[in-house]
Amino acid sequence: MADYEDLKKDMAPKPSPDGTVLKPRDAATLVIIDRDGGEPKVLMGKRRDDLAFMAGKYVFPGGRMDLDDKAVAVANELRASETAKLLVRMRGTPSAVRARALAAAAVREAFEEAGLIIGSRPAAPAKAPPDGWKPFFDTGFVPALTAMTFFARAITPPGRSRRFDTRFFCIDASAIAERRGMVDGELSGLEWVTIEGARAFDLPRITRVVLEDLQDQLADGSLDAGTNPVPFYYSLNGSFKRDLITV
Repeated sequence: MADYEDLKKDMAPKPSPDGTVLKPRDAATLVIIDRDGGEPKVLMGKRRDDLAFMAGKYVFPGGRMDLDDKAVAVANELRASETAKLLVRMRGTPSAVRARALAAAAVREAFEEAGLIIGSRPAAPAKAPPDGWKPFFDTGFVPALTAMTFFARAITPPGRSRRFDTRFFCIDASAIAERRGMVDGELSGLEWVTIEGARAFDLPRITRVVLEDLQDQLADGSLDAGTNPVPFYYSLNGSFKRDLITV
């Protein structure tokens, strides 16, 4: 509850220094859950201290969606249930292409930041990937989306130097096809930690609350059943909001 109250303060809009209002950019994060050996663990890493956004914080692999994420070929598609949830209250013109691209972005970021391949080897030569995906495809794998579950969403409030409309996906660690070295070095000190253990890290407040959401959905079984309502955090007319996305 303390984390939630802190988030309400953190999500309060701030005046922009130059009067401009930044539009949130689509982004995606992948929470990888290892349930072998008892209490679930998640993979987290520390953002570099020289980064402009959330410097030094422990986070999950993730980042903004790129145009290349809309064009990339995949081994298997996002489940219809997850696409439907992603389309609910999507800003701009809702489309299944954007929903799919968000999931693809999470897979790409997990590869770039943590060296983890969520994919499978194609039976036939894969279609040439867009430029942003060449390092992934050079491993011999094609991204796979079917095992991903959409479980939380948050929009950075106005007045921040960066604004993102972030969709949080999760996937079981058994979906990792291969583990390689990190590509971009944006995260360091990658660790598998329990949800309780993660609370000792220097976390963004939204990450603390999303971890609670994940823990609740794991505990009540809705995550595995695919029936999980998706908490949605945002600001509206100066007020903090938490809605639930359902389909």
